[in-house]
Amino acid sequence: MHIQRLFHRTWMAFAFVLLIAPWAAAQQYRIVRADYGWRDQRVDVTQRLRELARDRDVFRMGNSTFGIDPAHGHVKTLRIFAEAPDGQQRTFEYREGDTVDGSIFAGWRGGQWGDRNQGPGDQGPGPNPGGAYVILRAYYGVPGSNVDVTNRLRELARHHLIFRMGNSTFGIDPAHGYVKTLRIWARGSDGNVRVFEYSEGSTVDGRIFSGWQGGNWGRGAWQGDWNGGQGPSPNPEGAYVILRAYYGIPESNVDVTDQLRELAHDHPIFRMGNSTFGIDPAHGYVKILRIWARGPNGDVREFDYPEGSTVDGRIFSDWRGGNWGRGEWRGNWNGDRGRDRGRQRDDGH
Repeated sequence: MHIQRLFHRTWMAFAFVLLIAPWAAAQQYRIVRADYGWRDQRVDVTQRLRELARDRDVFRMGNSTFGIDPAHGHVKTLRIFAEAPDGQQRTFEYREGDTVDGSIFAGWRGGQWGDRNQGPGDQGPGPNPGGAYVILRAYYGVPGSNVDVTNRLRELARHHLIFRMGNSTFGIDPAHGYVKTLRIWARGSDGNVRVFEYSEGSTVDGRIFSGWQGGNWGRGAWQGDWNGGQGPSPNPEGAYVILRAYYGIPESNVDVTDQLRELAHDHPIFRMGNSTFGIDPAHGYVKILRIWARGPNGDVREFDYPEGSTVDGRIFSDWRGGNWGRGEWRGNWNGDRGRDRGRQRDDGH
């Protein structure tokens, strides 16, 4: 009798599962769109989510998932706007570190979703398929020392939807010894201007920006700087005016300003070494090209390039024109305006 009751209960449970299975499957939600961020600082990640879904039913979510941090310093959420078969709409929200289980969404791996122009959470037309933000300007460096890399970023964008960012990306180190940041200022569809920050080694996904590969951005009259302030427009040919250039080591170096000017006339970018200047002021030592330059705020700073590194003259004002390094600046290798602490040579002898 006990065995019969057990069998009866097992059969009823199995029949119940069979009955509700089609209903449960029918209750799967179809994704309309997805965004990632904090409060109103959010980016559309529908396409990136679709790519993830092709390979993973379940994944743990965070900045590295989407290759972007739209709200630095805040705990962000992934919002998935979806629609049930009966037309009801709801939002699924996942905090950083949460696990996303795609099995609750219809056609998860197939990717046939997220293609409507408007959906839950929208207040108007859907996100621009080429990205919701128009780039205004891009800078690379640290707050006190950075360069305009808008043109270089445009060149990269033509060939790379996604890339990993570092010194080699832009061919320049504007703040030697510091972890630098690519800072992109962009305008959203609501007209508000905001900043996207990418530290060295992080991945830049250009698909969040409108017209990324077309390059029709960053050419306007926006006057913002590193901090977004509406100051003078950065010189499109470079923000720094060269004062003097030296080659060697602190104890033994030569003035190569004139040689550098000749090189600059024909080479916007070049690789630097002994053969570049035809002199070895410190035999047996790794030498440096040190360029002293004045920034748009009047501050003087140095740019150091060790042997074998690449010099990108585009960060310097009037690089190829050569109208620099002829003034009365009396600084030396160390930037001092008095007597050099090292043994400076001006003729290679």
